[in-house]
Amino acid sequence: MAKFEREYALLAERLTERGVNVEDVKKALKAQKVETPSWGYGDSGTRFKVFRQPTAARTAYEKFADAAQAHKYTGICPSVAIHIPWDKVPSFSELQAYAKSLGVSIGAVNPNVFQDDEYKLGSSCNPDPKIRRQATDHLLECVVIAREVGSKVLSLWFADGTNYPGQDHMRSRKRRLHESLAEMYKALDPDMRMMIEYKFFEPAFYQTDLGDWGMAYTFATKLGKQAQVLIDLGHHPLGTNIEQIVAFLLDEGKMGGFHFNSKKFGDDDLTVGSINPYELFLIYNELVDGELDPSTRACARDVAYMIDQSHNIKGKIEATIQSLMNLQVAYAQALLVDRKALKAAQLEGRVVDAENTLLDAYRTDVRPLLAQVRVEMGLDPDPLAAFRASGYLAKIAAERQAGGAADSGYPGA
Repeated sequence: MAKFEREYALLAERLTERGVNVEDVKKALKAQKVETPSWGYGDSGTRFKVFRQPTAARTAYEKFADAAQAHKYTGICPSVAIHIPWDKVPSFSELQAYAKSLGVSIGAVNPNVFQDDEYKLGSSCNPDPKIRRQATDHLLECVVIAREVGSKVLSLWFADGTNYPGQDHMRSRKRRLHESLAEMYKALDPDMRMMIEYKFFEPAFYQTDLGDWGMAYTFATKLGKQAQVLIDLGHHPLGTNIEQIVAFLLDEGKMGGFHFNSKKFGDDDLTVGSINPYELFLIYNELVDGELDPSTRACARDVAYMIDQSHNIKGKIEATIQSLMNLQVAYAQALLVDRKALKAAQLEGRVVDAENTLLDAYRTDVRPLLAQVRVEMGLDPDPLAAFRASGYLAKIAAERQAGGAADSGYPGA
């Protein structure tokens, strides 16, 4: 018997004694799905330097091949988000067919309205109507691409804002953005969703046109039920209670999706769960609780879980697998929370007991449970070790070095 099997047997026994239905927990873990980003597999850099990797993907096809490896060893990431124009190809139907042959598919479509020279003063908020038209046309182009590949999610992030007082009229910028988003919203198919992301600063340092979740929520509410908020875990000021934002948006039916990563200060692109794993657990606690509540169940079950990370010094595929495993841990821990005990402690004002109920779940070592789940899914119990032993990295390093470097399109690349 393998070590994890012995550990799992003991853990399952303890969980059963606590009243946990272990089979239900395993069923939920097997159904977990997280989308990985195409841009996470290509070369990218900090604001100062690109540290190129011999195994970095150079084309959309290579990105999908690498993403398929992450899915092969974790079993939970069957779709890949694309960024346009970084991933623009002559035939998206051919790319989709290639993805399908690898066991994955095209996921969310992400427009790019922040890299063209014309967007120096903004895209959809730009004071020049010709540039606003260019930005809106690109948003509409991405709706067409989403329709072609069968994607139901469009993820929107705008770098728009101003750097100096008086640079532009702020209320006018708000109205311009709404006008652009409304035109895109009207073009959506009935089963498509528009997810509006926000960031409280950078690259605009005086005011950012979508500077927090309240602004994104306001736009989404004005647009209609197909517009929701996308939370990027790295896009908040220090001390922000992200789990409260999640709870609020779930209750309003506007919790659309996540871009998973982590932050130390005010930026993202660190591995999710690497800085504050307890925060990640608390976020998942609200999501699991939302799925159990009939009033929020529909919204919670439709949340789009997506990673948004550029791995600058870690190996691209290994870092993605590590991120996925961290998300599995957080979700598994959240599934172990004793909801009845928690609710009773909350209603009776037993603050210490309520907190300890969460801590009991968070401090549970769920790795043996996840190893068992993977085995039951026909996977290796240790995805990272299995990938490293596969020889895939040596193979693509030889192929891609021979072919030469290519521009991934990611900032700094």
